[in-house]
Amino acid sequence: MTGSSSLISGVAQRYAGSLFDLALESKSVAQVEKGLKSVETVIGESEDLRRLIQSPVFSTEDQLRAISAIADKAGITGLVGNFLKVVAGNRRLLVLPDIIKAFYQIAAESRGEVTADVTSARELTQAQQNELKATLKGVAGKDVTINVTVDPSLLGGLIVKLGSRQIDTSLRTKLSSLKLALKEVG
Repeated sequence: MTGSSSLISGVAQRYAGSLFDLALESKSVAQVEKGLKSVETVIGESEDLRRLIQSPVFSTEDQLRAISAIADKAGITGLVGNFLKVVAGNRRLLVLPDIIKAFYQIAAESRGEVTADVTSARELTQAQQNELKATLKGVAGKDVTINVTVDPSLLGGLIVKLGSRQIDTSLRTKLSSLKLALKEVG
């Protein structure tokens, strides 16, 4: 399984790198990031689209037709729209979420920023996000861009991944640790 995930990661990095090079060349990195945010939103809102992306049963033509229609309807055009069609045509939709994540990392690194993946039990307010960015900037020594994901199963707290470091202050993890400690005692 580790070999498979590193292969997917390699594919995602190559595609994201190519997209970044094209965006840099056309001086449209910010527009591409905005377009990719729209793609993430559409994927997050549509169970059918997630199924299309994850399922190997759909033909290349079906995937290409569907992605083209979705991009047109969502107003995703230009470099991002064409890129989505290339990804679908090459049967790489499975790694699209990883490509988007890798693109954000490459873009942030080019600006001298680091990216932190934050998972919280509930939506963070803008004030909380700003405070978290400031705290992480102190740790990393660079500006920090955060990608926030909400996972109610955490019950409370945060999981922050910054580079190779992970800080887990979630209530779910603390309860699991307590449960394990109680089993050892009893």
